[in-house]
Amino acid sequence: MESTMKELGDSASVLDLDPKTAVGGGVEDVYGEDFATEDQLITPWTVSVARDPRHNKGLAFTEKERDAHYLSGLLPPVVLSQQLQEKKLMNSIRQYQLPIQKYMAMMELEERNERLFYKLLIDNVEELLPVVYTPTVGEACQKYGSIFRRPQGLYISLKEKGRVLDVLKNWPERSIQVIVVTDGERILGLGDLGCQGMGIPVGKLSLYTALGGIRPSACLPITIDVGTNNEKLLNDEFYIGLKQRRATGQEYSELLHEFMSAVKQCYGEKVLIQFEDFANHNAFELLAKYRTSHLVFNDDIQGTASVVLAGVVSALKILGGSLADHKFLFLGAGEAGTGIAELIALEMSKRTNTPLEECRKRIYLVDSKGLIVKSRLESLQHFKQPWAHEHESVKTLLEAVNTLKPTVLIGASGMGKTFTKEVIEAMSSFNEKPLIMALSNPTSQAECTAEEAYTWSKGKAIFASGSPFDPVEYEGKVFVPGQGNNAYIFPGFGLGVVMSGAIRVHDDMLLAASEALAEQVTDAEYEKGLIYPPFSKIRKISAEIAAKVAAKAYELGLASRIPRPASLVKYAESCMYSPVYRNYR
Repeated sequence: MESTMKELGDSASVLDLDPKTAVGGGVEDVYGEDFATEDQLITPWTVSVARDPRHNKGLAFTEKERDAHYLSGLLPPVVLSQQLQEKKLMNSIRQYQLPIQKYMAMMELEERNERLFYKLLIDNVEELLPVVYTPTVGEACQKYGSIFRRPQGLYISLKEKGRVLDVLKNWPERSIQVIVVTDGERILGLGDLGCQGMGIPVGKLSLYTALGGIRPSACLPITIDVGTNNEKLLNDEFYIGLKQRRATGQEYSELLHEFMSAVKQCYGEKVLIQFEDFANHNAFELLAKYRTSHLVFNDDIQGTASVVLAGVVSALKILGGSLADHKFLFLGAGEAGTGIAELIALEMSKRTNTPLEECRKRIYLVDSKGLIVKSRLESLQHFKQPWAHEHESVKTLLEAVNTLKPTVLIGASGMGKTFTKEVIEAMSSFNEKPLIMALSNPTSQAECTAEEAYTWSKGKAIFASGSPFDPVEYEGKVFVPGQGNNAYIFPGFGLGVVMSGAIRVHDDMLLAASEALAEQVTDAEYEKGLIYPPFSKIRKISAEIAAKVAAKAYELGLASRIPRPASLVKYAESCMYSPVYRNYR
């Protein structure tokens, strides 16, 4: 070093230095930096637990852990508990004015500290559920290209056709239990968002973990990118997907079939594949095609149906009568509407021992062309045909309400403000307590608000929605609206399927999930007008649902985990992922 400095001091050029002062094979080390560290141990910061979101604890690393993992000096000296970190972060998140800012803060937290993310979500579920899922996730998907930081799931596009299995193998986890997959064509009520629909599988799987206890490492979000018909996205320089029109027909079917085959080959028979936000024509076809060969579940068709059925069964304690005593009218005859209708009819058939076809006659559907009736049969899509009843033509929802006089009105149209004042007043004129369920998401697409339902019905309505609404005060009484959110069902349902080792999904398992959820509502909650239990109890609710679903899987001979646990509820609770920090050696 001295000789080097002397040479430099004598105005010698760096280029004239003796090559011996440099490390062999590298750039000449003028200042001797490589010599200074050559014989010292290197701090493995790049592979440190502090860089891995699954193991990072931030300032909660103890002094012993900091010494063992080369973190001494890299963190401030204070050691904070996970509880204090949680308090600090919740204070920070509450400072944000916009929901999308809160969403981004939560996603950034998940990227750096996975356990703290889930601790926050579990302990503050009622506050944060609307942030990480509906309604905020809808805005996040719309802006996904702009807010994109790092990939959170697996993208399989038409470019990968013919090598989908190789792409699946790029995912670092081998033990996958639940996959949520979308093609982005019908994201919530927002339409075709293409590749930006990835926010939905990511959000759903965070709820599988937080609410149902499935390990984060066992969850895989996937977006199938076949293009988009959204002109705005095709012309957006920040769009992250394929800039081409959507593939259809044989090209689409072949890619989806290759994907389904590759999933089974890569992860086995017992991986649950949840189809999410596919357009109606593909959603029904995919479910029908693969339900006998794969463990598949469509949350828009089956999950929505199960949670709504639970709400209806629960509401019977307020409405009175049996399921078969009521008449149902739906606005919306897509995958959600027809799925709900079918499950209600199945439950009615089961309870009354009446043929399914007879039970369907208690349920009417209105689509964009009016009431679905026999005279329209030839022009109807196949999934609407079972709901074509003998009845005169009816063009509007209001006319259908006045003609049919239903006791239950369910909105699954994806169109906001369609339960007008006239419709609610009509429902209230011939029902002492009309059940009104405005289920479309996000909030802007809800058929009516909670305030509108309670005000226009003069406080008579029993109300539930898909997205959350605040309590409403009407004439001195506070009404607490229920939330018919799929998050009540699919996390517990998925846990029940996984813990029983089920190889197929049967409709009776969905009925079992609905009945289990309805049983969780207490008398005190009914007095407030609630037909769903509070989300604060969701992990207990999910364990009960998982136990009932698993029991039904064993009963049907679909379960492969032998022997059957003595207590399925206790077993479900023992299977649940805990976000509490681990201690490191």
